[in-house]
Amino acid sequence: MDLRTMTQSLVTLAEDNMAFFSSQGPGETARRLWDVFAGIREQALGLEPPLGHLLGKAHLFDLDAETPANGFRSLVHTARCCLAHLLHKSRYVAANRRSIFFRTSHNLAELEAYLAALTQLRALAYYAQRLLDTNQPGRLFFEGDERLIADFLREYVTLHKGCFYGRCLGFQFTPAIRPFLQTISIGLVSFGEHYKRNETGLGVTASSLFTSGRFAIDPELRGAEFERITQNLDVHFWKAFWNITEIEVLSSLANMASATVRVSRLLSLPPEAFEMPLTADPKLTVTISPALAHTGPGPVLVRLISYDLREGQDSKELSSLVKSEGPRSLELRPRPQQAPRSRSLVVHIHGGGFVAQTSKSHEPYLKSWAQELGAPILSIDYSLAPEAPFPRALEECFYAYCWAVKHCALLGSTGERICLAGDSAGGNLCFTVSLRAAAYGVRVPDGIMAAYPATMLQSTASPSRLLSLMDPLLPLSVLSKCVSAYAGGETEDHSDSDQKALGMMGLVRRDTALLLRDLRLNASSWLNSFLELSKHKAHTNLVPVVEPMRRSVSEAALAQPEGPLGTDSLKSLTLHDLSLEGSSETSENPELSLSAETLASSTPSDVNFLLQSEGTVEGAKAQEEMSTKDRSRGVGAAFPEGFHPRRSSQGATRMPLYSSPIAKNPFMSPLLAPDSMLQSLPPVHIVACALDPMLDDSVMFARRLRSLGQPVTLRVVEDLPHGFLSLAALCRETRQAAALCVERIRLILAPPDPRAAAAPV
Repeated sequence: MDLRTMTQSLVTLAEDNMAFFSSQGPGETARRLWDVFAGIREQALGLEPPLGHLLGKAHLFDLDAETPANGFRSLVHTARCCLAHLLHKSRYVAANRRSIFFRTSHNLAELEAYLAALTQLRALAYYAQRLLDTNQPGRLFFEGDERLIADFLREYVTLHKGCFYGRCLGFQFTPAIRPFLQTISIGLVSFGEHYKRNETGLGVTASSLFTSGRFAIDPELRGAEFERITQNLDVHFWKAFWNITEIEVLSSLANMASATVRVSRLLSLPPEAFEMPLTADPKLTVTISPALAHTGPGPVLVRLISYDLREGQDSKELSSLVKSEGPRSLELRPRPQQAPRSRSLVVHIHGGGFVAQTSKSHEPYLKSWAQELGAPILSIDYSLAPEAPFPRALEECFYAYCWAVKHCALLGSTGERICLAGDSAGGNLCFTVSLRAAAYGVRVPDGIMAAYPATMLQSTASPSRLLSLMDPLLPLSVLSKCVSAYAGGETEDHSDSDQKALGMMGLVRRDTALLLRDLRLNASSWLNSFLELSKHKAHTNLVPVVEPMRRSVSEAALAQPEGPLGTDSLKSLTLHDLSLEGSSETSENPELSLSAETLASSTPSDVNFLLQSEGTVEGAKAQEEMSTKDRSRGVGAAFPEGFHPRRSSQGATRMPLYSSPIAKNPFMSPLLAPDSMLQSLPPVHIVACALDPMLDDSVMFARRLRSLGQPVTLRVVEDLPHGFLSLAALCRETRQAAALCVERIRLILAPPDPRAAAAPV
């Protein structure tokens, strides 16, 4: 049914029900039913024009005709789901309103909940229309004055969200997902109560999280509490809640339902530097140093998973790296015969918003991967924010990746084909690890499989980000807190009582941490300006000079002393030098530093991630005039006169509205990487979710790669939430989506022979 027909059918049914209940006397229930159908009629008629406008322009933002997916399409689809549910419920009421078995209170509550949802969706449609009219053609992410972005986000987060977390929870997803989401929402609000009472850790049991009866029987109460938690609790709460899956009871149940593997070993890689050959000249080597950022050298934990026991996996050298996990630390069983080493190796980086989870959380589907692919999998347990912000996780993942390439024989692989695979934050790290490998000149993976990756960590608006208003797994405030923690900007807003509880030394420690954070962010901003000025001078003089500037103490350790023959100078080549034509020519500056380019933030003038040049003075003036016009209109001007969305009753949202300057770093937001960096990536396969707030990250990243001639595929699965890999065993739809990820990895490990494809039949 097309949008216009659906709207007209709903309006007709609403008017019929209004006429019936207006004839039922002055009772309160009849009045409320008349009011709700009048509201449905008003909102449906008001929603149709902006949805039609969005639908008419949505095709301009697709990757190609075969991949019709972007945030505009997803928002229209979500609104249609809500309209379809109201149409079904209105028909039910019209058919059963005279019956003595008609449950008036239940149907009224459901209609009121979905009317609230429809009202908020109408607000989102106006916001999306504003983005469509304000952005440059073909652009999904809002660009321009950061003050306007902050105004937009400030306005957006005041919208009421509780209606999406109560009776309407998960209405946009496949029906098989909804019972799971309801269980998670009950568990979340129950966990929030324990968290408020400081009953986390050993005080929280798995059974206690899902037994709060009042939240189970009262959807409105559950929705209001869910909204309060998402808006007000800090990143430490989400870290604790997302790590529930690692409670021994839950992890044991998950592993019982997963495939049985011969090898599942947690390894601890010692923080020791080693040499790697350069791909351009294997006779030369580069030193791979251990991670140093923030906490200094330390071991990196990785998990080796293999369906078969393969040669090398029971060696003494590998056994010396095994780290005990307690009673289930080793699933290695004796076997009469070992399987030969696999030609392939999968290096996996888990998701979790950069702040939570480990390989243990993702072990169930990784075991299935190991069985289906017939290849060993090495999953990296990187350090998590906010205790270890950027670039610690990147450093550890890069170190573990290089170690795996060098020691693949110990892992049961010959290393002929290597795939980097990750989901969400792990997908982000897959891209940045590959960029760093290319910058170092070492072997890049043969391909990347990224599931629903985050490629844009700068605070900005996009149509798919609007979906975070109703997404129970990835609300915008939670997403922003995770990104802020990863950027090193996570702070707590302490009240007076909190300050008294801290005591004098606690206040000193807190204020010192805030001072150091401000110094770091201000220094980053100053260095960005300095490098931008230096780059401008370099272009003016037409001399490719790179300043030997290091961005952090940890990065300074990456530069190794030069050898007597001068060959070690290759270890400190910047990505800028590697991207220059004729890179074999001798540089005029022998003290080039990788770290300067590694931590350099990309400025808007450097980045052309929206597929067309904007370097003209006219374009800059037009954009400035547009920003001034938009600011004068105000964000509220997105709504027509007389329309007022519902506002949150939970108070101000504790959410950072401005991005840290470091969020523009291409090693943090790969979408902002310059063309020369992205051209160093191997073939990329992205699997995204149509209803994911991160969908536009995947679409725009794929469009950038496609515009550069880079091999990239994008597959978008319907009606599933962000994080479906962890739900792979839940239903048929999640199993099919997980199988699609395996298929993409298989294309990397065993690419089709082009000669066979070209052979005559």
